[in-house]
Amino acid sequence: MRRHHLTTAGSLKEYGKAIISEQRFRSSESCFTHMKLVRSSLSQRSRVLFVQTDLAIEGTTRVLVPRLDLSASYPPSSAPVFYNPQMELSRDINVACMKVLAEERSAAHRLTYLDALAGSGIRGLRVSNEVNLSVTLNDNNLEAYRLIKENVKRLHPNVEATHLDANVLLSRTTFGVVDIDPFGSPAPFIDAACRSVREMLCVTATDTAPLSGAHFNAGVRRYSAVPANTEYHAETGVRILIGKIAREIVKYDKAIVPMLSHATGHYYRTYVLVGTGAAAADKCINELGYIGHCTKCGHRYIIPGLAPSGISDCAVCEAQHDLAGPLWLGSLHDRQFCANVVAKITAGVFRTSKQAQRIIERCIDELDTVTFFDYHELLKELQQPPMPIEQLLAALRRSGYQASRTHFSGTSVKTDADVTTLKKVLRDLSANAMLQSHDMPPDR
Repeated sequence: MRRHHLTTAGSLKEYGKAIISEQRFRSSESCFTHMKLVRSSLSQRSRVLFVQTDLAIEGTTRVLVPRLDLSASYPPSSAPVFYNPQMELSRDINVACMKVLAEERSAAHRLTYLDALAGSGIRGLRVSNEVNLSVTLNDNNLEAYRLIKENVKRLHPNVEATHLDANVLLSRTTFGVVDIDPFGSPAPFIDAACRSVREMLCVTATDTAPLSGAHFNAGVRRYSAVPANTEYHAETGVRILIGKIAREIVKYDKAIVPMLSHATGHYYRTYVLVGTGAAAADKCINELGYIGHCTKCGHRYIIPGLAPSGISDCAVCEAQHDLAGPLWLGSLHDRQFCANVVAKITAGVFRTSKQAQRIIERCIDELDTVTFFDYHELLKELQQPPMPIEQLLAALRRSGYQASRTHFSGTSVKTDADVTTLKKVLRDLSANAMLQSHDMPPDR
């Protein structure tokens, strides 16, 4: 009995009468961006696939992808092979990052790249076609493996397709770049990925609720860390993810340096450079620690080390506070690497280039401070009217503090000022605004 509708797949020349259409993919959770699809008009003489397919065009790559049921509650899961068109932004950024990494290596040192949970294979196929890396695409789903093989046959890239459990493959072979991009949590694959990777580890997490503290117990189980559902929960989630990678990789006398980390939509993504040696691993451990947060007044501070000591009540209001961690306390981005990625995005063929550039430029500009403040929430607490965020940033800088916006939230600031100072600045700005409004002449 056939489990799925049959279609066939052939060479690109057989698409002469294909129909190009625009479709919008929607689900109850999110709205998918427009993407161009070329409906398959395929020869019956071609090899049979057990998946209905469309031709997706991303960057300069044309890839057969599973046809989605647009009436399903979550279309990416409706096909027998997973494919999410909304992740084109992530794949665009990934291609640009791989271009930068490849250029930093000598011509004789060709990078190997593994997409361990490839699904449709579109991420790794783009890396092969647009970056010219030696790519391995792996998926334990037989139909995904067949679809990947068909795409390799059509595109003739330098790609090897494998059909293995991801942890088995990672335990057998080493790769220059390991990409873990699962549907769900990356936690089950991080240890094996840390053993396998030599140069860069790329990890996506779509289980943002456990990482950010909304599903507290799941976060503790998966990441062996205490999450915190605070206003800066997205940053805490990214730092817990990187902290988990760090704690796993140091076991193998390796270390990490985050090059780019961002929280976008429903997922977190980090790119970490890998180093070797016990000294580097020891230095990596020193970047781990905890965040102390007072739920009464909003004061927060960092506690370095895996074993926090000397913890007392809140230094501002003397209330008890919560701890989050262990997590990564170091930098989330390398500014030069990010600037090089932006250059690749602006010079390349990427449908999401404007959005990608905006995200990474905000990462470049944001301070390295741990946590941020949602100033709208502070204004509500202080019962003050809203004000432009640039006024707050300028006032903090005039007062001698560093301040920046953050890619994590459009209504938040990063600053080295404490919460008491920040509230005082907000009160002063509101008072000055009120005085200026009283001094204005009445309308005639």
